[in-house]
Amino acid sequence: MTNVSYIWAHAGGETLPLENHPSVILPAMYDIVWSAVVIVVIGLLFAKLVLPKFQEVLVEREDRIKGGIQRAEAAQAEAKAALEKYNAQLAEARAEAADIREEARKKGKLIEAELKAKATEESNRIIESGEKQLAAQRELVVEELRREMGQNAINLAERLIGEQLSEDVKRSGTIDRFLAELDTVTPAGK
Repeated sequence: MTNVSYIWAHAGGETLPLENHPSVILPAMYDIVWSAVVIVVIGLLFAKLVLPKFQEVLVEREDRIKGGIQRAEAAQAEAKAALEKYNAQLAEARAEAADIREEARKKGKLIEAELKAKATEESNRIIESGEKQLAAQRELVVEELRREMGQNAINLAERLIGEQLSEDVKRSGTIDRFLAELDTVTPAGK
């Protein structure tokens, strides 16, 4: 079939398309022109329709990114300020706690001193009261011993004399002097 078209082409005086041996690398001129026209039309449509929308989206994203960065920087500055405020409050609270502890120690020492003073005062009062009671009981015991010794001295004297002494003698100062002399005599062990 190739031969037939070759013959018809030579018979009519026409040349075949590949007869001139065109370049393998370079296409024909009409292909280049029509390809350029299509590329220009597509380029114009792309420039008129797609690029503005694309630019709009890019600008919007850029604004969002810048806004996000600014918000992040603002949040970071706010967080830093909050941290500094927190640290300042923490330092203030620690100083206040130290003051409270020191004041509590001082109050504790004052309370301890007051309690010691009260305890000492109460102890002294109890000792003094005990000494008074002891002195009163001693006086009672001494008085009772004097009476008993007086009675024993009278009984002993009655036995020695062999008769009963009169009430006047019992009441006389003889017994009292005897007992007073006993008070002045110190025991041999002291």
